[in-house]
Amino acid sequence: MRKLPTASVATTIIIALYFALAWGIAGLQALMSPSFGLDDVWRSEGIFAINRFLNLAPSGLIRFAAFLAAVKATAAAVCVWHLFERLRGRPRIEVLEGALIIVLAVNALGGAAAFFTHSGALIGEQVVSSVLAAIGLALCMIERAREQKLAAADAPDEGALADGSYTPWPLS
Repeated sequence: MRKLPTASVATTIIIALYFALAWGIAGLQALMSPSFGLDDVWRSEGIFAINRFLNLAPSGLIRFAAFLAAVKATAAAVCVWHLFERLRGRPRIEVLEGALIIVLAVNALGGAAAFFTHSGALIGEQVVSSVLAAIGLALCMIERAREQKLAAADAPDEGALADGSYTPWPLS
C-alpha cells in the first residue's frame, strides 16, 4: 500500500498537535475558572462579542461560556485521540475531520462577532485558527480520498470471472 507524502502527514500531525495544545489549554483554563473563563479579559472578549447579538442574561452568559469551554476541550481531546491513533499506525482521519469542522464552526461564530464589533485583534486570532483548521481539513479530505481510491483499486471486481472475462450480472 502506498503512503501519503511525508509532508502532508507531518502537516496534519502538527495541526492536530496545535489544536490539542491551544484549545486544550484554553478549554481547561475556562472550565477550571469559577466563572468559566469570563474573568480572563482577552479570552472572554469573543464570548462577550457573541453575547452582544444573543442578549443573554448573566446566567445564560455563564452557561454559554461553559458550553464553549467544553466544546474547546472536546475538540482538543479528539485531536489528542487522533494523534494517539496516528502513532499506533491506525489513523482514523474522519475523527480529526470532525474536530476540525467543530473548530471552523466555533471560529466562524467568534470571527463574525469580532467583525461586527470591530475587534481587529480578535479577528486576527480567529483567522489564524480558521486557516490552520481549513488546511488541516483539506489535507484530511485528500488523505481520505486517496485511501478510498487505493481500497477500491485493491478490491476485486464483482463481475470479473476467473478466466479474466467479465459478466454484467452479479455472481452469487
